[in-house]
Amino acid sequence: MIQRQLARMMCMRRGSPNSWSVASADEKLGLAYFPMGNRTPDQLGMYRSPAEEKYATSVVALSLETGQVSWVQQFVHHDLWDMDTPAQPSLLDLDTPSGKQPALVVPTKQGDVYVLNRATGEPIFPITEEPAPQGAIPGDYTAPTQPTSALSFKPADLTEADMWGATPLDQLLCRIEFKQLRYEGRYTPPSEQGSIVYPGNFGVFNWGSIAVDPKRQQMFGMPLYLAFTSTLVPKADLDLSETNKGEQGVNSNDGANFAVQLKPFLSPLGVPCQQPPWGYVAGADLKTGKTVWKHKNGTIEDMTPLKLPIEMGMPGIGGPVITDGGVVFMAAAVDNYLRAYDMATGEELWKGRLPAGGQATPMTYLNSKGEQMVVQVAGGHGSIGTTIGDYVVAYKLKK
Repeated sequence: MIQRQLARMMCMRRGSPNSWSVASADEKLGLAYFPMGNRTPDQLGMYRSPAEEKYATSVVALSLETGQVSWVQQFVHHDLWDMDTPAQPSLLDLDTPSGKQPALVVPTKQGDVYVLNRATGEPIFPITEEPAPQGAIPGDYTAPTQPTSALSFKPADLTEADMWGATPLDQLLCRIEFKQLRYEGRYTPPSEQGSIVYPGNFGVFNWGSIAVDPKRQQMFGMPLYLAFTSTLVPKADLDLSETNKGEQGVNSNDGANFAVQLKPFLSPLGVPCQQPPWGYVAGADLKTGKTVWKHKNGTIEDMTPLKLPIEMGMPGIGGPVITDGGVVFMAAAVDNYLRAYDMATGEELWKGRLPAGGQATPMTYLNSKGEQMVVQVAGGHGSIGTTIGDYVVAYKLKK
């Protein structure tokens, strides 16, 4: 029923928005919550209908009984940046000044964390509309404003002084490219000139999501900050045989007049043009909507031939899990470690070496003896260049 309603909701159009992450459900309320993506081509909006735009880049609540839409909250208007809602919504009953509310917490690629009443869709923490950069390519448009949540991990806008490099020459070339690209802050429209997208569509948060502790009413997340560039290429100027050859190459956008080249904003030596840190762990109090701590996370140990464990704050992909005792386990970073953190402070309590990249969310369970186990899949991830493997590693927690 729900799948049929999703199809009707999108008017059965080819390329309509999809739900590419995991849904959540509240059986008591009779609602399922779907994190919605954008329709392709992601960087071109002139092919979309108003019906598609209503549900794109949002969370949609559907009735479990009828499949009908109960409510929808959109996180990006007329999304031109591939900012699909990336992760499964987390559910908890939250203490608020107006009493306990059934809450839904959902992180976004652009860094906002939305806390909504999951029965009604109404925001528990305020959502404001802020002016957005204008000036899309001819035939398209940009939304005049974009929503921002009161609980947000969005970064400050980049400046030329933020450009960084492995050498002085590397930094100089990053500065030159920064000046050549279009950049007017978050939601700078894609362009033929080439635009900086920051946060990039790799996300501040991605499919690894956040972890929510319903007892302590806190969240743990791994915000990361990597700028991307987005360049629209007219098909008339392009050899289409050279498209669709890699994740960071030129995408032909079949059926559209423009191809797109979307890639990380890197120096000629392959390091991010913006200065580190690029990755953190952070904790927020969901009762107040305030970030209570934020620390650099991860080292360059597995990114250099010299195996130097220098903590710079590295990007990653994966998610955390919280134990009842307030210990968080997460791998995810580009060095091959599973780490344990104190939920209250973010302090690193322990780390264990993995045989490959831990780009997956760990799980925890009680074994047949009643002992608590933590299991991590170590398979690596091609997008961030970690060690590829096929390992499943289990640890037993001490009492």
